[in-house]
Amino acid sequence: MINHRKSKLGRRIRVVVTVIAFSVAFTTFVAGQENPRLTPIQREIERQRQRLGSLEVEERRDALMRLANLKRPEASQAAAAALSDPSPTVRVAAAHAIIFLPNQEAATLLLPLLKDKSEFVRREVVFALGETRHPSAVSALVDLLNRDKQRSVRAAAAIALGEIGDAGAVPALSQVIAGDSSKKQKSKSAEDEFVVRSAVRSLGQIGSRQAVPVLIGALQNESNSIDTRREAATALGLLGDASALPALNTAFQANTDPYLSEAARAAIREINRTKAKGAGN
Repeated sequence: MINHRKSKLGRRIRVVVTVIAFSVAFTTFVAGQENPRLTPIQREIERQRQRLGSLEVEERRDALMRLANLKRPEASQAAAAALSDPSPTVRVAAAHAIIFLPNQEAATLLLPLLKDKSEFVRREVVFALGETRHPSAVSALVDLLNRDKQRSVRAAAAIALGEIGDAGAVPALSQVIAGDSSKKQKSKSAEDEFVVRSAVRSLGQIGSRQAVPVLIGALQNESNSIDTRREAATALGLLGDASALPALNTAFQANTDPYLSEAARAAIREINRTKAKGAGN
């Protein structure tokens, strides 16, 4: 009698186990099939979107990096939700992941993060805005260039303005380079030099001849680092304005630094090429 009950109980257990196993297998099968209408790319985006709900910061960041690697607007759209993530590293990853949206849409999503409390976030968002190359970011970046307390953020703003290439940024970048001429200049820190050098390079990228006088001043100012003066020579070559030739010739002949002399020589050659092309027209 006891053996019969044990046998009956064993059969019931085996049935229950079989049902559970079938249920798990069926659920796994259905989940694995997903929506057959989705393309492989769409399924990958959906997988990473689900991972953005993880409690693990590193998993959320990894999901955003994978979305960014797809370089597709729909992947960037999925990443946009993470711009408000509590983790600064995740917000930064999201900022770099959304740049494949249409430029204006990406810039609109990024601009509010310029007020983020984290220096790291503000700096990386600035770089992302530079990648959008949308002029709607210029005003906010100029404000950051003038007001942010962190030099790394100001330098990033100078670089991003050059990437965008809008002439509206020329006065602010020129002011960074010229400084306040009514005050005695103190020796610059390496961080300050980097901000100035970034502004010099950006003026060359923007290409407005309005910047020629301030770039000549940067080239001639011996209190600037050699690196900054070289950038000024290169920028003057890009602008192609013949009024810079006397200052460039002086820098070329001074032999203060062989790399500065070479940069000045290359700029002179570029300006002469521009003059010759203009005369040919």
